[in-house]
Amino acid sequence: MLFPLLSLVTAALSLFSQSSAPTHHYHDRRNHLGGALPVLSEGATLFPLVKRKPNLSPDYPLKFQVPLSISPAKQPTKIITVPESSNTTFPNKTREILYFEIEIKSFQHTTFPNLGPATLVGYDGISPGPTLIIPRGTESIVRFVNNSPAKNSVHLHGSYSRAPFDGWAEDTTSPGEYKDYYFLNSQPARTLWYHDHAAHITAENAYMGQAGVYLIHDAAEDALGLPSGYGVYDIPLVLSSKQYNADGTLFSTVGERISLWGDTIHVNGQPWPFLSVEPRKYRFRFLDAAVSRSFSLYMVKTTSTNFKLPFNVIASDTGLLEKPVQVSHMYISMAERYEVVFDFSPFASQTLELRNFPKAGGAGVETDYVDTDKIMRFRVAPQPTPSPPPAPLPPSLCTVPFPHGANRTVAHRFRFARFGGRWLINGVGFADAQNRILANELENTTDGWSHPIHVHLVDFRVLSRGGTGTRGVALYERAGLKDVVWLGREEKVLVEAHYAP
Repeated sequence: MLFPLLSLVTAALSLFSQSSAPTHHYHDRRNHLGGALPVLSEGATLFPLVKRKPNLSPDYPLKFQVPLSISPAKQPTKIITVPESSNTTFPNKTREILYFEIEIKSFQHTTFPNLGPATLVGYDGISPGPTLIIPRGTESIVRFVNNSPAKNSVHLHGSYSRAPFDGWAEDTTSPGEYKDYYFLNSQPARTLWYHDHAAHITAENAYMGQAGVYLIHDAAEDALGLPSGYGVYDIPLVLSSKQYNADGTLFSTVGERISLWGDTIHVNGQPWPFLSVEPRKYRFRFLDAAVSRSFSLYMVKTTSTNFKLPFNVIASDTGLLEKPVQVSHMYISMAERYEVVFDFSPFASQTLELRNFPKAGGAGVETDYVDTDKIMRFRVAPQPTPSPPPAPLPPSLCTVPFPHGANRTVAHRFRFARFGGRWLINGVGFADAQNRILANELENTTDGWSHPIHVHLVDFRVLSRGGTGTRGVALYERAGLKDVVWLGREEKVLVEAHYAP
């Protein structure tokens, strides 16, 4: 039996709702800019010149000079073969379980030349951590060994994980301990990500580097002929935004009660990198792993920065959309994933730049610094001779299992607000277990903050977005299911989620 219009928010204010409060608030104690910008609509012209704050971090002199780093694909430590005891037709049949070991540990990384290194904490001592690539239906066990200075709890974001393996915030592993996480991987192909979820230190742990990509693929997606080859034509782009001290060490989120926007944009752990590409189609898997900053992304030629180039969104948090959606800019907030296909074939021997609109396109309240409008560059190689014509994208990608509930009466509402230094939902905090609630309408009553809302263990449909904002539901939000929805300033969002028994 399905239950329409009930969405259980287990991590109410998404991933980073801890005391370090990496949430969007209009009156940042150091970085206030002033009035909000109008929300950007598709086809709108670029924003006029926007006043930006000076950087708080040291100047980074290597913008677009360091190549993009791509985390390695993690190989299983061993493959466990187990009998299919329930299979009476083929009693000798077995199945395989992939077993991985990942060590959470400190490492040092020098970001600024002539300055000291920053101490980070990452999975296998890198950030982002290694990428796990799993065929749909193949079970996995991942042993996370905590050799870091702090406790941790690993959440595989977007996975239908069983309760002991969902990364409950109070289910922590102390330094020197390990925990084995079991994942069914039964969902259709999609981009998931794993990150720390420990109570009260989620923001700091994730900000320090505990985030990684986890991919499920299946035969249906593989048959579409999309750009493929992990790290070659199918590339994760993990966005983050950090702040550094004068000596090159990382500024901490500890003690931050409002937001830590960050003035140094990272992609896959590298500030403002470049990627050399061929003049052909690429698949980019975007993940916003920042703790406060949302983005509104667009692509331009470096020789014509006022003209946005079109690209196709093909997937969201829960996998493929019904069909490709062509846009010229794309919103993405913390924990959201979007996959796009960009065709570089018309731009041989040119350089393109991925950019970010101020205030995340007007729906956010981010503080904009000198270079937070810049993300990365793409250096396109010359056109080979002869050059085959690019294959078109399939007009249809998949049949999305949208919920179809007959009863769409609003049952409950979530009203998000900040009180006494805590983020509350209908006046209820995370620790108030007896008053946790079911709801399906999400409302941000203020102009002073925005925040992504994440629902565990279910994919939901975004039905409407209202309030004083003018964004509406983006076409790429409508064309698929989500597990995160961005609640912008003064917005009200209606979602529908069906829980099976």
